[in-house]
Amino acid sequence: MKLAQVAPELYQAWFAAEGVIRRGPLDPVVRELVKIRASQINGCVYCIDLHTTDARLAGETEKRIFQLDAWRESALYTEAERAALAYAEAVTKLGEHGVSDAVWADVEKHFDEGSRAGLVAVTAMINLWNRIGVPLRMQPDAD
Repeated sequence: MKLAQVAPELYQAWFAAEGVIRRGPLDPVVRELVKIRASQINGCVYCIDLHTTDARLAGETEKRIFQLDAWRESALYTEAERAALAYAEAVTKLGEHGVSDAVWADVEKHFDEGSRAGLVAVTAMINLWNRIGVPLRMQPDAD
């Protein structure tokens, strides 16, 4: 099913929200790392493909993208990126207690209020897209 064709008004609203997030204060590399990591957890091949490309366009290196699944063990990520990734994982997995106070305190330590809002929004939005892409079995172009 092509959701954009079947429900264009809804799809356009989500796409408009994505544009607002993209224009926000959150660093583009952090934004794309969060999108990739959440998409890895959710198993959304379409979004992984899309956002690894977007991350490279934003200046991200392939080595850091390759190590993203093991970011805790990698020395390649900043403390701010680690805080964002820990938050993204907590939101994406939403266990029994959601985002811990420690994870949120680390986010507050590394991001100003506007960037925190952007982090919350981008994490929510990529989880929405993943929940569209996975059940609809969206596939990236085979190029």
